[in-house]
Amino acid sequence: MSPLTHFDEAGAARMVDVGAKAETHRTARASAVVRMQPATLALVRDRKLSKGDVLEVARLAGIMAAKKTADLVPLCHPLPLTSVKLSFTVQEPDAVRVEATAAVFARTGVEMEALTAVTVAALTVYDMCKAVDRGMTVEAIRLEEKEGGASGHFTRPPA
Repeated sequence: MSPLTHFDEAGAARMVDVGAKAETHRTARASAVVRMQPATLALVRDRKLSKGDVLEVARLAGIMAAKKTADLVPLCHPLPLTSVKLSFTVQEPDAVRVEATAAVFARTGVEMEALTAVTVAALTVYDMCKAVDRGMTVEAIRLEEKEGGASGHFTRPPA
């Protein structure tokens, strides 16, 4: 049998049956980086873009995206999220680091919700700034940490 749990013995895609698993408290933390021109970063940091407060709009977009993960990723289970938090760190001279933490009391983890939250938040930063900086990049989308469940605690080692 394949170690990839989203495929059955014949190789067909499937939603993993988590019905026999215990419900536990689970959290996941993910991050992404939006790299931009220093002048664009100054506009974001100082809330001077004509579209409004970029980071607050991105925060709402990330929260909304986490709640819609099962609608976006075909084999994800819909989860009753108990918390989704996003934070933004201005990294001079040219980047915003996005971090999301998602939590749930369920039979499966929330890694995809945290990853979806940071991705959509980063894309929202891009969307709101693209009129002044088309050269932005969204980079390093990754799981930083997860807790709960049978596979235990994972923390990404320092770079």
